[in-house]
Order: sequence, then structure tokens, then C-alpha cells
Amino acid sequence: MINRHLARGLFLAAVALGFGLGSLRYTVGRLDHAGPGLFPLMISVMLLLVALATMARAFFGQSEPLQVQVGNIGLILASLCAFALISKLVNMSLGIVVMVFIATAAGRDYSWKRNIKIAAGLLAIAFGFQELLGLNLPLL
Repeated sequence: MINRHLARGLFLAAVALGFGLGSLRYTVGRLDHAGPGLFPLMISVMLLLVALATMARAFFGQSEPLQVQVGNIGLILASLCAFALISKLVNMSLGIVVMVFIATAAGRDYSWKRNIKIAAGLLAIAFGFQELLGLNLPLL
């Protein structure tokens, strides 16, 4: 039986190492003059720390069996596809809302009130990226 926390930690560590090693192809620079590889490297290091904490939890905490639920994986993939399609055909704001409502169906307890709060938070972040960082996002 595979421990769920150990599998989660190993997966996070693999993702962190993949992006961290990939970021080393770019100039890292210094903290006062950052290169394009510094930000992905810093995020990868933080993700690796989370992965190590998750793996430590697997060894010191209670063991929980890993259960793969194909339907939930399908819902997450469908939400990402719906986001891409609706963002391209209509706009990204509607794509975010649809993605949240489809993806949260994979959870244990579905709450449309919580979905509205999550969608509002993601929309606020997207508008912040558009206005504060000057990203060209098709939100409206």
C-alpha cells in the first residue's frame, strides 16, 4: 500500500526539481539585480521545502492509503480545457468562473457560495496582474 503523503511529497519534489533545474539554464543573477532564472529557482526551492515537510509527515504521521479517482482527474482536466476554450472564444473572466465551478465538483463537499468566493478571488488576482503588472489578459 502506497502512503498518500509520501506519494504527494515525491510528486511535489519531482516538480520542484524539474523547474528548479530548468531555471538554472537561465541567468540567476543576484538579489539586487535578478536574472530571469531567479524567480523560478526561488519558487522551486520553496516547493521543495513543502515537499520535504510532506514526506516528513508521511514518516512521522499516520499512514493514509493512496486512492486514485479517475473521475476527479477527468473533472480537473475538463476544467482546464473549458478554461482554455472559453478564454479563447469569449473572455478569460468567464473562463475562470467556469473552471472554478467544474474543478470544485471533484471535491468532497460542493458549495456554490464558496465557488463564487474562489472565482472572485481569482478574478481579483487576474485584474491585479492586468492593471498592476501590465499583462495583456483578455479579461473583458
